[in-house]
Amino acid sequence: MTNHLWESTLFAAVVAALALVFRKNAARVRHWLWLAASVKFLIPFSLLISLGSQVHWRTAVPDRLPMFVQEFSQQFSAPEVQFASSAPQPIPWTAIGGAAWLAGCVVLALIWFVRWWRVRSAVLGASPLWLDTPIAAKSSPMLLEPGVFGIWRPVLLLPEGITERLTAEQLDAVVAHELCHVRRRDNLAAAIHMVVEALFWFHPLVWWIGARMVEERERACDEEVLRLGKEPEVYAESILKVCRLYLESPVECVAGVTGSDLKKRIEGIMMPRSADALDFGRRALLASVGIIAVSAPVAIGVINAPRMQAQSKPTTRLAFEVVSVKPSAPDDRRSPGHSFLPGGRFTARKLPPRALIRLAYDLPYILISGGPSWLESENFDIDAKADDPSSNSQQMRRMLQSLLADRFKVEVRRETKEMPVYALVVAKGGPKLKKAEDRTCEETLGMDAFLRHTLCHWILGGPGPGLSGSTVNMRDLAEGLTARLGRPVLDNTGIEGNFDIKTSGWNPGFDISEGREPPADPNAPTLFAVIEEQLGLKLESRKAPVETLVIERAERPSQN
Repeated sequence: MTNHLWESTLFAAVVAALALVFRKNAARVRHWLWLAASVKFLIPFSLLISLGSQVHWRTAVPDRLPMFVQEFSQQFSAPEVQFASSAPQPIPWTAIGGAAWLAGCVVLALIWFVRWWRVRSAVLGASPLWLDTPIAAKSSPMLLEPGVFGIWRPVLLLPEGITERLTAEQLDAVVAHELCHVRRRDNLAAAIHMVVEALFWFHPLVWWIGARMVEERERACDEEVLRLGKEPEVYAESILKVCRLYLESPVECVAGVTGSDLKKRIEGIMMPRSADALDFGRRALLASVGIIAVSAPVAIGVINAPRMQAQSKPTTRLAFEVVSVKPSAPDDRRSPGHSFLPGGRFTARKLPPRALIRLAYDLPYILISGGPSWLESENFDIDAKADDPSSNSQQMRRMLQSLLADRFKVEVRRETKEMPVYALVVAKGGPKLKKAEDRTCEETLGMDAFLRHTLCHWILGGPGPGLSGSTVNMRDLAEGLTARLGRPVLDNTGIEGNFDIKTSGWNPGFDISEGREPPADPNAPTLFAVIEEQLGLKLESRKAPVETLVIERAERPSQN
């Protein structure tokens, strides 16, 4: 919400600058500008970013984007007010703020509904009035100013006796003003902004935009009435008489004749100035601003999308040469697991297909959705061998994707969702990480890097309390925290290299070695505190567009 508010505020500031540039043009131009500023509050840029992220690239792109693009795109994912869910929260400010916002919305909606119902009752109790107008006209005993009620089927509502109190020329000018509102669909524009005011009642800028919209719409109608040939003196006198005799419309979406600053309007009517036409340069300026406002967030989504989408559509299809897939025996007592072995071999024992999908697409479980229930409840044994024994990690993943598509008929699609995440960043005092020896895990073990998660991975909470692991990088750390916290963790540290990690004093809540819940320790520090105090890193709660995997189709595998 904070992110969306500053986006809309910035957009409104740009509109205010444009309104100054177009101050000598017709009022209808400025009215449309302010309407655009109002509508922006209903359209977050994150929606446009999500649309852009649906673009599928045909070729792979670099994993690392230019730094200025990353920094700019991160501005659309501002931190939430509430910190990590497991941190102590003595006062639920988010819940209090949400309740206050909802109460404001309800109160404002009720006030407007009562006022609208008052005008509607006047329309229902009015009698037909025979005037030469393209819309129905009615006469009401209520002392409301002349106005147009309704959006799709507008009705011209006039107070009783107005034909005797105004001359024919004055009445004709008032009716012409109201018909301008009908042609311009001003009631619809006002209703849209009333929705904005109800949702963002706490933002002063929203009310200021509403005042500018009313001001410019009345000026636009005044300019149109004078352009139709009505006498300025007659028109000004008709407005003054209406103000003296009748009450102003109680709601903005019932366009009347007395809105805005009356003194300025009368001065503008009596001393009209010719509005400048929109020349090519100003038309180009309007078009440029509109294109940038829409295309910039879409472009950010397009830029951020390909990094994982390119992996799902490789230019060359890779597959294992020999594959065996069998349902696991019910009495098999072996522990579930998988292994990527030297020579391009892959084995899996008692693994459900969803675990294989997670492994093939290198995504945590929380980012995989869809598919039938048996993907989790049924286990399979798999033995596969690649034709090329020197296949690297990415090739092996693509082979596993092909295996799933061929034998399990798995079909997936990428979908970007705006969701809560944790950003792993460097804490204020700087990192406190122990650099690993100048060798990689695979050099130590003498095998492919793809085996690091089998023999050289880091372990959360096992054996014993704390975090421990050797030769791990920040991506490994973020992936492990994702599994522990149940929320995507993004590596925003910018730290490269491998490290040996060892922490103490944290009760993880689950002992892997025993497979049981340990006794709760209320005095134990939280995971967030341990990461910040002992590793010099910090988890910040944010919202960001995250690419997820949706399983659209899957079938039980065919026989070997």
